[in-house]
Amino acid sequence: MMIKLNDFIIGGNNPFVLIAGPCVIENEEITMLTAERLKEVTEKLSIPFIFKSSFKKANRTSFNSFIGLKKEEAFEILHKVKDVLKVPIITDIHNEADAEAAAEVADVLQIPAFLCRQTELLIAAGKTGKIINIKKGQFLAPWDMRYAADKVKVSGNEKILLTERGTTFGYGNLVVDMRSLIVMRELGYPVVMDATHSVQMPGQGAKTGGEPKFIEPLARAAAAIGIDGLFMEVHPDPESALSDSGSQLKLENVEEILSRLKKIDELAKEYAREN
Repeated sequence: MMIKLNDFIIGGNNPFVLIAGPCVIENEEITMLTAERLKEVTEKLSIPFIFKSSFKKANRTSFNSFIGLKKEEAFEILHKVKDVLKVPIITDIHNEADAEAAAEVADVLQIPAFLCRQTELLIAAGKTGKIINIKKGQFLAPWDMRYAADKVKVSGNEKILLTERGTTFGYGNLVVDMRSLIVMRELGYPVVMDATHSVQMPGQGAKTGGEPKFIEPLARAAAAIGIDGLFMEVHPDPESALSDSGSQLKLENVEEILSRLKKIDELAKEYAREN
């Protein structure tokens, strides 16, 4: 399946689209700085780009963790990114009310992994008519994502992306089975590799840890398979990030990594066309 968004196509052996930005909107300065740099890099490398940042985080480890700004303030910042930089937006939703509100600014609505089986949420998301990115739950087999997609399709919306983000492996660890990218594509939808959440180490005390040194290796492996999208959370200073500080990619490293991934993607897509 191919999905058109603005002036690019997701899927169908086209170059991968980059979905990237800070985990959560912390303030306007960090959000705009990151979005501006990501747009600059992706335009230079001719990589389609969707800016990502959550307007809130409803599934933090600790009650005391930062969950986001006031909804109105967060949406205002997302609107500014879209209006000033002219880039499409993706943000997470957590309930039915979120779907309608987020759809006013977002081009793509994202279903968090923990919520990928929430029937009413998936149907509400589908009814907005937006592209829906469903993250595969850490607890799900890739072939079971057909049922999550079916819940969106009930609404009449078939603009669906499926995202791999790692699978729970014992306590405090995730692993990525690269076969899942192939399995989910065989369900008939474009597939996305989330290279940052996949390096998380859950349950490290009051917050989730991570091993960011594995972000690029996992992204390279996924690009070699031939993904339709690459998801990366990016921050100017990950160590000071208010969410996912252990697994975000440093903004200054993005261009170098993307330039390498683009070469792998081109080879993978060329191979696919020839075979």
